[in-house]
Amino acid sequence: MIDSTLPLLTQGYAWLPDLRRRHGGDTVVRTRLGGRAAVALHGREAVEFFYDGRHVIRHGALPTPVLDTLFGRGAVHTLDGGVHRVRKDMFVSLLMADQGIEALLSRVREYWSQAVESWAGREVVLFDETAGVLARAVCDWTGLPVSEAQARELTADCVAMVDGFATPGPRHWRARGARRRQEGRLARTVEEVRRGVAHLGLAVPRGDSAGARSAGPHSAGPHSAGPHSAGPHSAGARSALKTVSRHRDADGRLLDARTAAVELLNVIRPTVAIAWFAVFAAHALHRDPAQRIALRSDPGPYARAFAHEVRRFYPFVPFLSGLVPQDVEFRGETIRQGSLVLLDVYGHHHDPALWPDPYRFDPQRFLGREPALGDLIPQGGGDARTGHRCPGEDIAVQVLAELAAALAGLDFDVPEQDLTIPIHRIPTRPRSGFVASFPGRADVGAAAGAREAAGRG
Repeated sequence: MIDSTLPLLTQGYAWLPDLRRRHGGDTVVRTRLGGRAAVALHGREAVEFFYDGRHVIRHGALPTPVLDTLFGRGAVHTLDGGVHRVRKDMFVSLLMADQGIEALLSRVREYWSQAVESWAGREVVLFDETAGVLARAVCDWTGLPVSEAQARELTADCVAMVDGFATPGPRHWRARGARRRQEGRLARTVEEVRRGVAHLGLAVPRGDSAGARSAGPHSAGPHSAGPHSAGPHSAGARSALKTVSRHRDADGRLLDARTAAVELLNVIRPTVAIAWFAVFAAHALHRDPAQRIALRSDPGPYARAFAHEVRRFYPFVPFLSGLVPQDVEFRGETIRQGSLVLLDVYGHHHDPALWPDPYRFDPQRFLGREPALGDLIPQGGGDARTGHRCPGEDIAVQVLAELAAALAGLDFDVPEQDLTIPIHRIPTRPRSGFVASFPGRADVGAAAGAREAAGRG
């Protein structure tokens, strides 16, 4: 078998669907990737097979370049069995509780409103601005102390980690540097929390009985220029910073500071990555103004359906990978121990057997229903509480629905620019980042409308 690494790098999202077409549309296709035997699987049955821990494991499946950019070494994504369940429980407690989701959403609304007000009379790149809003919101929600300069750096670094994980060259090396920088900073913050240094009132010095909201030496106002300034909210006792810093793994030991930093980034980075979906939402609204009208009239259920369709229609994850721990069979074919298993995500979302007219953007597909576990898989399949599906998926959906409704409520011009979405680039987005031109402050009643739409969503 010919190694497919070079075609993957040159074709991007089209590589795996094209490989399947050349094999007559088979649901099982054999190839090689990175010198390793690989088997590509497709379809609902493949999703169920892939997320069965008896068939596919994650340990050893992720290549070093992906670990050193996107996920981090020792991350929950690399674990299996009981060790994975204990670590995963920590993320479930943080990311799947209704109270925690609403707390993050309230911060997104507030930072978004502040950003919209600052755009009056300006041209802005929506991707960059949205990434900044999300970074500030998630840092505030996490309990992570950041100054304005640190927030800008963290935004750029999180974007770089995602942008450079799947490519060689300068983008990849920027991603590695970004991860090293943020892991080092967050590891130092974890060590401070464990020593009792107060961050946003989360870690109470020994002997202080004032509770989790006690103001410590680094609890500053929202506009403080100091290195540990807080956002507009006081983080509560269940913050991610505190939870991850105090988490004990299956062996009963605290995570080492570097691994704790990795897992904090695995809360922060995916939240910032919602910016990709948000700019796709802007792209969809621009292509079809009727969607803007629909969102303005129904920013609740329709906004959620719209968010699901953005995640299906636009390319984000090309495929997912794992290893088979022993010889297994899928649809009558033997997959040998140690083989790399690829789950076709982009092809799955554009398969006419699963999605009628798959290249038509249509939120009606999801109106009044939630997708089944094996249908919509941009953040994995199976059970998010116990398996490898992302536990922050509902956060992504709700934040995206909020931002889509808010964008639909804004009045702005779209100047001439390159809005093409290159399919060979992983991850991709509109080339221009989506430039929007906002009217002067005197003409902007839309900011209030956006806030109202976001609140209703």
